[in-house]
Amino acid sequence: MDITERFLNYTKFDTQSAEDSQSVPSTAKQLVFAEYLKKELEHEGLSNVELDDKGYLYATLKSNMKSDTPTIGFISHYDTSPDCSGADIKPQIVRNYDGSDILLGSFEEGDARPKDACYRRDARMRNEEGDYLLMSPKRFPELLNHLGEDLIVTDGHTLLGADDKAGIAEIVEAMCWLRDHPEVKHGDIRIAFNPDEEIGMGAHHFDVEKFGCDWAYTMDGGDVGELEFENFNAASAKIYIKGVSVHPGYAKGKMVNACRLAAEFAAMLPAEETPEQTEGYQGFYHLTGMQANVENAKLSYIIRDHDRERFEYRKRTIQKCTEQMNETYGVGTVSCEIADQYYNMKEKIDPEMHVIDLVLHAMQDCGVAPKVKPIRGGTDGAQLSFRGLPCPNIFAGGVNFHGPYEFVSIQSMQKAVEVIVRICELTGEYSL
Repeated sequence: MDITERFLNYTKFDTQSAEDSQSVPSTAKQLVFAEYLKKELEHEGLSNVELDDKGYLYATLKSNMKSDTPTIGFISHYDTSPDCSGADIKPQIVRNYDGSDILLGSFEEGDARPKDACYRRDARMRNEEGDYLLMSPKRFPELLNHLGEDLIVTDGHTLLGADDKAGIAEIVEAMCWLRDHPEVKHGDIRIAFNPDEEIGMGAHHFDVEKFGCDWAYTMDGGDVGELEFENFNAASAKIYIKGVSVHPGYAKGKMVNACRLAAEFAAMLPAEETPEQTEGYQGFYHLTGMQANVENAKLSYIIRDHDRERFEYRKRTIQKCTEQMNETYGVGTVSCEIADQYYNMKEKIDPEMHVIDLVLHAMQDCGVAPKVKPIRGGTDGAQLSFRGLPCPNIFAGGVNFHGPYEFVSIQSMQKAVEVIVRICELTGEYSL
């Protein structure tokens, strides 16, 4: 089985997680895929294959050395985003991509649909409410980074699931390659696959002690060469507003319209500090949801910043806005709940920079140009780093996650396998 077949097999499973669920994992269908993976790892000859009742799957590729070396790990998540359907995924392969527009989607009855191909601009397109979607390098210039490569794309109805089934396929493929090449020396290598990363819960039940690694890597980054060990500090904020409903014809001096107060609260935050206005290391306030009527309103925010002091300032700003609203409309009119979600892993990685140096060395040896950049988001590795397991993030090759324009290059996945193998080989040269 090659990397392409392995990945395409994985996309057959709907593993979408659910934000409002109280179960672990958040959807039962994730466990179906976890059971499949467990059997596959056992079939491939890995040791200590264990799937716990929460859907966390662990396994080991045993050392082929006599000397003691660090135990390292590789981690990926198997859930897909709630933002887009992950059911009935129909991957298509664009061979030797030439830089033209790629037409995704269904075709008129009677049209041919050859295997391992997708239609281009010359096919009849439908409108925005129809079945066809156009993926053009004018809108997605990252396509041009993959000229001459073989791209796996969607049919326009679902996401692809490269986030993070590409990472899983790469890890399994690398373990199989090392198994078949005993001349490449390495220490114990642990692998783990977990549910619910897409809803921020992936690391919550991860058993760091059982995993037993000196350090690890999540294979959950984007395009080739990406290496990330800085991420946002993150918090959620819920704003609750109590209004007073009175007949509008007799409301003067009596009504408190929670809808209007919700709009006023949102306007108090800097308009230029939103996701659509920021990039790089710039943080933001992101209004993710609003529910409102005259009597009650609820605003949901996420707060993000790479700098810890600025992060704390943003949380205080939300609290001050709440206090100002209560000064104007009365105590208890507005309340807020702020909860930290995760922190910037950089403060935990900085003292362990050999973990990063090792990846940079491996990428160089594999002909990959490193792209070290901050994550404008979070990762399981951030939470794991604060639990004592240094865990930066390495590219898995996927692009345009969480929607129908997602794609992954087969050559990118192959390169990720090479990097994993080389990391394991380099770690085998360490002595404890």
